[in-house]
Amino acid sequence: MQYHLAPLFCRPWTLNGITPRLIESHYEGNYGGALRRLNAITEELEALDPTTTSAEAVNRLKRDEAAMLNSTLLHELYFASLGGDGRAVPETMAAALARDFGSTDRWRQQFIALANALAGGSGWVLLTYVPRDGRLINQSGADHGQNIAGGIPILALDMYEHAYHIDFGANASAYVAAFMRNIDWSAVEGRYEDATRVAPPRPLEQKQFAGVPAMTVEEVKAMLDSGERVQIIDARPRHYTTRAQDIMEGAVWRDPERLDEWIGELSKTDPVVTYCVYGFHIGCETAISLRKAGFDARYMAGGHYAWKAIGGKVRLFE
Repeated sequence: MQYHLAPLFCRPWTLNGITPRLIESHYEGNYGGALRRLNAITEELEALDPTTTSAEAVNRLKRDEAAMLNSTLLHELYFASLGGDGRAVPETMAAALARDFGSTDRWRQQFIALANALAGGSGWVLLTYVPRDGRLINQSGADHGQNIAGGIPILALDMYEHAYHIDFGANASAYVAAFMRNIDWSAVEGRYEDATRVAPPRPLEQKQFAGVPAMTVEEVKAMLDSGERVQIIDARPRHYTTRAQDIMEGAVWRDPERLDEWIGELSKTDPVVTYCVYGFHIGCETAISLRKAGFDARYMAGGHYAWKAIGGKVRLFE
């Protein structure tokens, strides 16, 4: 595998308050150096014999590979983030920033604060889109190896000293202000649009229960916190409950195999939420049986352990 150099995206002579000399040094020395190091590491990894090479050596090379690959990717994004009027935020981006940060100004203030926090040190400040949540988030990383798994960076500010020292010396704040003036928002918007087309991680799909209404544990908790009347049925199998130690606060355990014996205790005017251990079969099947009997029943996705994972209250199971 040979990584190839990306041409310089921005036009250095057009930048406001940033000299071509700084960009040229940064591109040639730091970005180019990272790419050359990445190719050397890749060549070394491809040449080694994993059956005779120590695990420590392989681990060191893979750590170095990840750091240099991130460095090249982030540098390419950094140069591609420059070259426009940073004050002119397109409507699509302004709406996205307002949705996720409250306003463009709040985004800008937070982004600058993260950059100033790294002044005198090193790292990156990124505007990243997270497909899982369908939202933008600001993040900072102290080195090349920190990033949000599954996130797609669309704007990058290099806060390593090499990015500003030639022009700004130790005045990192002036450099950050210059960067903000030169953001190419049209390019950022294009990357944002591409990122929003990336599908989020595939959720758990139970085809046999596709038509059964489900609720998340957060939705169930919100119902309980609001005081809404709801009947919570712990339908964990009897063989499991014999060794269980706790039960969801507000729930009653009922043997799912004896539904006919306890179904008459339920009110048909209040919704019913059923759950089992992990939210797969028994809770779903119990909800199906109750719905067939005329109840407004749903199952709680993730079951007992999902409830505990969000810190939901439990009590001793008796």
